[in-house]
Amino acid sequence: MMFERLREDIACIRERDPAARSTFEVLTCYPGLHALVLHRWAHAAWVRGWHWLGRFTSHVARFFTGIEIHPGAVIGRRVFIDHGMGVVIGETAEVGDECTIYQGVTLGGTALVKGAKRHPTLGRGVIVGANSQVLGGFTVGDGARVGGGSVVVKPVPPGATAVGNPARIIQAAADAEREQAAAKMGFSAYGVTQGDDPVALAMKGLIDNASGHEHQIALLWQAIEKLSARARELPAGDCVPQDAATHENFDAESLSRLVK
Repeated sequence: MMFERLREDIACIRERDPAARSTFEVLTCYPGLHALVLHRWAHAAWVRGWHWLGRFTSHVARFFTGIEIHPGAVIGRRVFIDHGMGVVIGETAEVGDECTIYQGVTLGGTALVKGAKRHPTLGRGVIVGANSQVLGGFTVGDGARVGGGSVVVKPVPPGATAVGNPARIIQAAADAEREQAAAKMGFSAYGVTQGDDPVALAMKGLIDNASGHEHQIALLWQAIEKLSARARELPAGDCVPQDAATHENFDAESLSRLVK
């Protein structure tokens, strides 16, 4: 079992790090691998109630690798701690399978209550960028990413990206849908600016509202057309306007002139 986990760790490092040239190099020169192996020994002692031995093993690992993992933390399989210097993982932290953690990362706590869930849980395949701080007993969802230097103090949905201090959540799927809607209407808000700029936020709101309104108006006219067709079959039926617009028509040029 121990050697199977070690082979998994070496394989995942060689897969994710282009600088890894050989198994021997990974085995002898990667402090992230050494820290994880020693953590397994420390964690085994911790769960058996040998708390001093677990803490001492963790302390030795910290001395040799620069990576501090509390023996109570739960680390999944195929986790890669790249470079690793300055990484701190707290007692109640949980790191899911196939996560990648870069140097200077802290999985820390904000509460002082003993026995409480004080540290974060990382889902499967999470990537935490260099010098990021993830603080609190919340969950970072599967496949999420934390940008370098970010300070995350609230849950991150699966597949999302958290960047900044304090971190803001970027939903890639929502941004892609918005850009598709804008392209359909002949206008791209990303041609103006992105991020937290007020103009960018205003443009995103305009696109979302315009896209929704145009769709609703088109549906209303389709319903009116159906009613008109039925009305024409009646003797007195000719009361619905014949020149009603039944297609979405977004004036992209006017909006573009507005933001120039």
